[in-house]
Amino acid sequence: MRLKKARVQNYRSIIDSGEFEIEKLKTIMVGPNEAGKTVLLKALQQLNKPAEVSGFEALRDYPRSLLNDLDTGKVNPKDVTVVTGYFELEQGDKDLIPAEFHNCTYKYYKNIDNSTYHSLIDAPAKIHYKEIKNDIIRLIAHLDKQYAKDNPEEETKKPSVLIKTITDNLQDNSLIGEDLSKSLKAFLEKQYPLVDESNEKEEERYQKLIEQIEFNKKHDEVLAVLSKRKPVFILFNNYFKVKPSVHLEHLATRTEQNLLDDQYYDYGNLCLLKLLGFSARELSNLGKTQSPNINDAAALKVYKDSLDRRSYKLNAASVRLTEEIKKVWMPNPDRPEADKLKVVADGQYLKVVVEDDIGVDIELDQRSEGFQWLVSFFVVFFAEAMDKHKNAILLLDEPGMSLHGLKQRDFRDTISRLAEHNQTIYTTHSPFLVGPDELDLVRVVELKNRKEGTKVHTTISSSDPAGLLPLQEALGYDLAQSLFSQQRNLVLEGLTDYWYLDAASQLLADAGIESLNDKIALVFANSAGKVVYYATLLFAHHLKVAALLDSDAAGDQAAQQENLVHTLGNKNILRTKDYVTGIPKAEIEDLLRVTLISIVKSEYGIDTSPTATSQPSRPIVDIFTAEVPNFSKYKLAKAFIRWTKTNEAKNLTNDERENLKKLIQQINKSLK
Repeated sequence: MRLKKARVQNYRSIIDSGEFEIEKLKTIMVGPNEAGKTVLLKALQQLNKPAEVSGFEALRDYPRSLLNDLDTGKVNPKDVTVVTGYFELEQGDKDLIPAEFHNCTYKYYKNIDNSTYHSLIDAPAKIHYKEIKNDIIRLIAHLDKQYAKDNPEEETKKPSVLIKTITDNLQDNSLIGEDLSKSLKAFLEKQYPLVDESNEKEEERYQKLIEQIEFNKKHDEVLAVLSKRKPVFILFNNYFKVKPSVHLEHLATRTEQNLLDDQYYDYGNLCLLKLLGFSARELSNLGKTQSPNINDAAALKVYKDSLDRRSYKLNAASVRLTEEIKKVWMPNPDRPEADKLKVVADGQYLKVVVEDDIGVDIELDQRSEGFQWLVSFFVVFFAEAMDKHKNAILLLDEPGMSLHGLKQRDFRDTISRLAEHNQTIYTTHSPFLVGPDELDLVRVVELKNRKEGTKVHTTISSSDPAGLLPLQEALGYDLAQSLFSQQRNLVLEGLTDYWYLDAASQLLADAGIESLNDKIALVFANSAGKVVYYATLLFAHHLKVAALLDSDAAGDQAAQQENLVHTLGNKNILRTKDYVTGIPKAEIEDLLRVTLISIVKSEYGIDTSPTATSQPSRPIVDIFTAEVPNFSKYKLAKAFIRWTKTNEAKNLTNDERENLKKLIQQINKSLK
C-alpha cells in the first residue's frame, strides 16, 4: 500500500501541520531552517518504524508550550493523536481482502503514548442491530409457526422466547460485535431445522442474516490483514555514516553492554553488519579463532566453511553496493573515480575500502564527503529495508548535501529510480534536488510563529521567501542551462502561462488537431516587464524569438516597448486578445474560459458561471479573484494540468479548441 495523505499534530514544533497529500512516487519538502521539516519526517516514521527506533516520549515530544496540560491532567496522553496516515490500497493488498473493500482507504494513527488505532474509510458500513432487527422478527415469527405445529403446548421453548436472552438488552444502535455475532449465529443455526425448506423467502432471509451477522467480523479481518501490510518507514539523515574501520571486539562489547550511540557513531556500522548477516560478536570471535590441527579434518572443514561464509557474504555486499553507487557516481573518463567498493574483514577489524582505477585499496574516509555519504545511504537503506525492501517508504532528510551540485542532480535521478519501487519523501534546500518538472511534487514547510506551529502547504506558496528559494533557484538554473539551447523560442510572461500552453498543446496533439512544434522552447520571464529582456538576449544570440503577451495593462505596456517592437517586429508579438472573441483585456486563462469555470467549481465549490455569462467581456481571472476566497492562479493552473490527465480535447468547448488551434498555428508560423 502507499501513503496518500498525512497529518502531524502535537509534536515538538508542530501544533497541527494540516492534512497534506503525498505523491505516489516521490514528494519533496522545502522550507527554511527551523521550519520543522526534520520533525515531520520523524513523526511520519512512527506510522511504522523499524524495531530499533524508539517510540514517542511525551516529556520530550509533546510541544513544550503545552506540556503543562499533560502535567495537570488537563490533557490525557491516550487522547493526543500525533501522526495520522491515509493509505491507498494496491493490487497486492486487494488480492487478500473481499472485493467490497477494494476501494477503501486504510487510516492509521498513533498517539503520544504510542497507542495505535486504525479504521477503514469508504468501506461498507458496519452492521448495527437496527439493520437486522426486522428480518430477525420476521424469521422468528416463521420459526414460531413451524415450532407450534409439533409442540403446541411448549410455549417456554418457542424461538421467540429463547431469543430474548440475546436481544432484550439490545438497542437499535448496538453494534454486532464478536460475542453478539457468535450468540446470534449459534442460535439461528440451532433453529435452522425449523425453517420450512419449501419457503424460499425464509431460506433467503436466513442466509442473509447469517452473512450480516458475520460481516463485522469480516471488517475486522480486513483491518488485521492491512495492518500487517503497512510499509515500514526508513529515515536516513546525514548523521548515519559508515565508519571506514571498525574494531569488532569493541563494537561487540558496547553492543552487549548497551553502550551504543545509536544515532551517530555506531548506527551506520550496525546497519552494515545487519546487511552482511553477522553480529559484531560473530565476526569478532571468528577473527580470534585459530586454525585447528591440520590432522582434524572435521574441525578444518568447519573452520574453512566459516571463513568462506564470511568471504562470500562480504563479497556479495561489496558487489551490490558497487553496482548501486556506480549508477550515481559515474566515473569521469578523464579522471576515474570509484571503480569498486569492498567490505573486508581483517582480524578484529571490519573495513570499507575503495579500489581505484589502478587497483589500490583506499580507506573510505580518504574519499570525498559526498562519496562517503552515498555509501552510507545505500548501506542503511539496504539494511533497514531487508525483507521489507519492496514495502518500504523512504524518508530522506537533506539527502546529498555534501555532494557536488551536478552529483546532486544525478542523485535526483537515483531518488526517482528508488521511488519507482519505494515511495520516497525527502527534504531539501538544494535547487539541484528539485527538477523543473517537479514543482507539483513540492510541499512547502513553514513556521510563521511558535504559537501557530509548523504548517505544510500543498500549493507553492509561503509567507517566507526563504521557503521558496530552492524552487526559484531550480527554475533559474534550468532556465540558464536551456535558455540558448533551442533555435526557436517563445517567451511567455509567467510559469502558469507555460503550464497552460504546454498542457493544452498536448491535449490538441493527442487528438490530432494541432501540435506545437517540438523544436520550440517555451521560456517564461516571470512578468510581462521582463519579456523584453529575455527576447533581447535570445535575439542577440541569433535565435528565432516570438513573445506571447496577455492583453491586460502590463501586457499592453510590454508590447509597446520600443526595444521589443524593434527586436521582434509586430508579427512576432502575439496578444491573447487576438485569439479570444469579445474580451479586449483577455489573459491566457480566457482561452479556456468555460473549462476553467468548471474546474473552479470543482476545486473551490463556487459557481462563477452566472457572473461570467452576464459579463462576457470581463477577464475570467478578474471574476475568479473577486468571487473565490483565497483564489490562486498557481493552484488553478495546477488543477488544469490534473484535469488534462483525465480528459481529452473533445472535453473542451468548440470555441476553446478553435482558439487554441489558431494560437498554436500562429506560434508555429512565427517561428518556422
